[in-house]
Amino acid sequence: MVSKLAQNLIGSEIIKIGNQVNELKAQGAEIANLTIGDLDSNIYPIPAGLKQNIQKAYVDNLTNYPPANGLLSLRKAVAKDIKSRWNLDYSPEDILVSGGSRPLIYATFKTIVDEGDKVVYAVPSWNNNHYAYLTSANAVELEVTPEDNFLPTADVITPHLEGAVLLALCSPLNPTGTMFTKEQLSEICEAVIAENKKRGEGEKPLYLMYDQIYAMLTFGDSEHFNPVSLYPELRDYTIYIDGTSKCFAATGVRVGWSFGPTKVIDRMKALLTHVGAWAPKPEQQAVAEFLDNTPAVNEFVNDFKGKIAHSLEVLHAGIQEMKSKNFAVDSIKPMGALYLTIKLDYVGKTTEDGKVLKDSTDLVFYLIEKAGVALVPFSAFGNSREMPWFRASVGACSVEDLQKMFPKLEAALSKLK
Repeated sequence: MVSKLAQNLIGSEIIKIGNQVNELKAQGAEIANLTIGDLDSNIYPIPAGLKQNIQKAYVDNLTNYPPANGLLSLRKAVAKDIKSRWNLDYSPEDILVSGGSRPLIYATFKTIVDEGDKVVYAVPSWNNNHYAYLTSANAVELEVTPEDNFLPTADVITPHLEGAVLLALCSPLNPTGTMFTKEQLSEICEAVIAENKKRGEGEKPLYLMYDQIYAMLTFGDSEHFNPVSLYPELRDYTIYIDGTSKCFAATGVRVGWSFGPTKVIDRMKALLTHVGAWAPKPEQQAVAEFLDNTPAVNEFVNDFKGKIAHSLEVLHAGIQEMKSKNFAVDSIKPMGALYLTIKLDYVGKTTEDGKVLKDSTDLVFYLIEKAGVALVPFSAFGNSREMPWFRASVGACSVEDLQKMFPKLEAALSKLK
């Protein structure tokens, strides 16, 4: 027997689909893998300067334990970068480094949420459902719509804030690649401020966790906004999640950071000392040196996001062309991140051999087998299995891979009745 928590914990559906794809590819299958929010490092290598810094740090024997809250050099570099980039003033002492951003999200939940506390988040969203489960939270899941770009609005959120201790937001959003406008985020911020003004002296405040790991990956006229820059009075209530994984194509380098109110960050630091979720010391020093070179950072990010934007445009155009051919498909124009939101309205259809695709997972595995296309259903992000919307991540595919997949996708969907 194992604990009740372990017994009922649901593993990552994304990883499950990814494992199936990897098995088939190992057998020689040609699959456009649009599943995991990762990057093919042969198509998208990390910045050359960052790679050189990592190699140098190992040569210099920086292989012992880093400080529990991260190297001071890195925390200073982060403080400088967020000041120049987002006009956010945070001391290095209020910045916490970890092995990617995932431990920081977990630590935010564990530091703020007691058993039975109300946590509010929209679905689809990445992993909030699992972190709510791990903290025995009273999860209030707000199902949002394609008409709102799958983003929660203040009108949707506000009725549920009374008594809540945590509101989890992400922009640009994983899984949709959509993002808040200044007006949308401002209205949510005002609702959080209004709710906290109602709270009594001994009452736990409503905190806002703001995941901006994709903040540098924005396209066209889309502009990233953040709560504290818009409303400085939110500083005492906002915990930011950020890092290198996405903006530097450095998913395997494992350097993330969080910043926010001193009392919360200090408790998160204490929690993570018992988890040992530190980023490796050589990588921390390498990121510190790279982040200090603002021109090199901007040069890399502008080139990288241009390539990602092009891939997303190719994918979006292809889906829209299928729509014009009367396939039951659609997509939402991407604004940021690595993702395109795709609708494939084929749940409930029957395959040539008579099998009914009863849910989105059935459709995913049908398309892997018959079209060589792997997507993630929104059920992996908290929605129902009947919902016909999917996340497509372009980080592991070349433009040529994307272009080659459309005839096979059309052929596979044409066979469904």
